[in-house]
Amino acid sequence: MAEIAVGVDVGGTFTDLVFLDSAGRFQLGKVSSTPDNQTNGILAGLSATVPDLQCLNRLAHGTTVSTNAMLQGAREPIALVTTSGFRDAIEIGRTRRMLSSLYDPAFIRPAPLVPRPLRFEVPERLLADGSILVPLDEDALATVAARVGTSVSAIAVCFLHSWKDARHERRAAEILRMALPHAYVTHSADVIPEFREYERFSTTVINALLLPVMDRYLAALHRTLIDAGCKAQVLTMSSAGGTLDLDTVRRLPVRTILSGPVGGIAGALWVAGTAGVDRFITCDMGGTSTDVCVIEDGRPALINETAFAGYPLKGLQYDINTVGAGGGSIAYAEADNILKVGPRSAGAVPGPASYGRGGDEPTVTDANVVLGRLGGSRRLGGAITLDAARATAAVGALARRLGLGIKELAEGIVQVAVARMAGAIRAITVERGRDPIDFALVAFGGAGPMHACDLAEELGIREVLVPICPGNLSALGLLASDLRQELVRTCVKPLHEIDAVELAALVKAQDEAGRALPLLAGLPPERVRFEHAFDMRYARQAFEITVPLTTASITPAMLRALFLETYRELYGHADPDGVIEIVTLRSIASGVTEKPAPQELAPGVGAASPIDVRAVRFRGSVSAWSVFDRQDLGASARFEGPAIVEEANATTIVLPGWKGSVDRWGNLRLTRLGEEHHHGKPSAPPA
Repeated sequence: MAEIAVGVDVGGTFTDLVFLDSAGRFQLGKVSSTPDNQTNGILAGLSATVPDLQCLNRLAHGTTVSTNAMLQGAREPIALVTTSGFRDAIEIGRTRRMLSSLYDPAFIRPAPLVPRPLRFEVPERLLADGSILVPLDEDALATVAARVGTSVSAIAVCFLHSWKDARHERRAAEILRMALPHAYVTHSADVIPEFREYERFSTTVINALLLPVMDRYLAALHRTLIDAGCKAQVLTMSSAGGTLDLDTVRRLPVRTILSGPVGGIAGALWVAGTAGVDRFITCDMGGTSTDVCVIEDGRPALINETAFAGYPLKGLQYDINTVGAGGGSIAYAEADNILKVGPRSAGAVPGPASYGRGGDEPTVTDANVVLGRLGGSRRLGGAITLDAARATAAVGALARRLGLGIKELAEGIVQVAVARMAGAIRAITVERGRDPIDFALVAFGGAGPMHACDLAEELGIREVLVPICPGNLSALGLLASDLRQELVRTCVKPLHEIDAVELAALVKAQDEAGRALPLLAGLPPERVRFEHAFDMRYARQAFEITVPLTTASITPAMLRALFLETYRELYGHADPDGVIEIVTLRSIASGVTEKPAPQELAPGVGAASPIDVRAVRFRGSVSAWSVFDRQDLGASARFEGPAIVEEANATTIVLPGWKGSVDRWGNLRLTRLGEEHHHGKPSAPPA
């Protein structure tokens, strides 16, 4: 029997839903987000989209709760308990800076997440081989508990070398939980059992910070769903591109820092895989921000360490670049009358001026209304009628200040927003040795298709794919995602001192640990899969590169060859005779879920017929643009720009000099006139 499921993507402006019924049919929903309590928006969306909550088997959702908790700054106090002598490790940090601040003379490091009075030391010490140098002083822990009392909501336990042996951390966490039952307690070996104490400590502290916030949110969501008669399994998208069960997220909320944007990438992978496109750049433009990611050979770029809000964060995650340019991004001028767009957003409340909800500052959405790219007849998100007069008034107020015409400024607002998005894409392509022209652009989100051709022209990209239900693609991606959890094991050793038997034993131990995860409990063996990769480096180098294993049977010689190949791809050269070390084994345990089945469209009639003609300003002049209803475009339908393609939750702008067609899966394929370029080969529908 087919699973009945719903994907819910909570954005800063809208909450998007995709309901999958027992026959495999989609039903889309979109409601305004409720930033003060995301649960309210989720329930409102479910009530409007799902016919019977009691029939749901699975509810997968992406959320920005953990992201907002880190960015908003109003955080509950937490404590840190660490090895004697390491109280200041999270403040001392390392001497390196992120590239974005490397040459900034005004750079100020963010304050430690745990102030010094709430950082406590206890006598204990393990050596790097896991042997005990100083036993854990349990009396000292009791003293710490007495000093902490009820002053904190969570405690992070971070001991030296716990990645090798976690016995002291586990015992300390147990004592603190018994002494302080009101406090959330987390320890570093449970969060990220890797060497390098600063990064491990920082990630564990972030996890402690998020524990009370996410636990309250998820508990309230679960309780609300139960009260509404919904007993579905609740899953949350992780930063690594898979969903996690409720208990895992409540224990490890740090894994959901990028929960929101990852769903869109999962949806793009599902759609592009069906369409035969395997080299592309995703552009997910919502109301608040735009998220971009590079996909090569059907695989998203992954990273193991990043900085979030200025703090080191370890753990596998998609390499996503985010810029504060969305449909709700506010346009303004600084003292020198230079036009700026974002990162401040009008959000869901009050929203752009054209929403008629009290907003009076001009936004990117308002600029598109003024230019005629967005019409007023179709309800945005099924509920919002755009008010052109309010949009014109908001843009006009700023235009008068700058001495510009209203439509002239509106074009400028769009151009600045596009330039900011192009900069975000260049940062993950050009600045890393990739040429954007070699990729297609997959545009989605409520505002992505509206700016896709502008963005493609800015970057020299020749092909744009606008997937089915682009405004709800992130929610669809949640339904197309497998259960996934990362396991890591640090094992520093020269490669020449390891044989094939020891390598196989390491991988086997990870497989066994993965099968024991609660996330995968009850799944038949054929639905459990593993991916493995080694972090490796040349001896005496400070940092590693990740080398994916291409086969289950590995030998030291094979691993050496893979390392040299990967190193050469990254840096252009490699020393074939250098001493190589393995450092960390990274594994992903996956549980294969039931996915939506791609649905083929009925054949179209060839040349499409517009439903309307609209006056649109483009590059200083006004002309008539054809308007199409996407629901009327069957497979093989064709049209040329300038054109506007409208649908329930998104609008696609096709610029002059571009042509559009609809493939058999319902995706819009936009290419420049006279150019044909394919970024992949046709593939079978995903299983």
